[in-house]
Amino acid sequence: VQLQASGGGLVQAGGSLRLPCVASGFTLDHYAIGWFRQAPGKERERVSCISGGGSAYYADSVKGRFAISRDNAKNTVSLQMNSLKPEDTALYYCGANRGLRCSKWSRWGLSDYRGQGTLVTVSS
Repeated sequence: VQLQASGGGLVQAGGSLRLPCVASGFTLDHYAIGWFRQAPGKERERVSCISGGGSAYYADSVKGRFAISRDNAKNTVSLQMNSLKPEDTALYYCGANRGLRCSKWSRWGLSDYRGQGTLVTVSS
């Protein structure tokens, strides 16, 4: 069972990146999938979540700039990040939760499955 996050890189402020989270060993259909990030010296925070039914949730800091989507056929959830800012610089992680809805799941530690991070660096 594995979640693999990728797509990170170095981008200038105002640029875009797309982060896919691919599951193997289980199907994402019935899981809420969350994207979390952790900047140096800060706690890990959830930036977005998508329910099994497709409802999307966003942190206020990314609302209007990030978009989360799921493709169950490809067992993938992606985070499209636009209008990136230097403060978006962080390690980004994806997690899966079957028992909790997005509205009840905000802590990384409650994830059933956890992927490795992918680094996003936004230069000014």
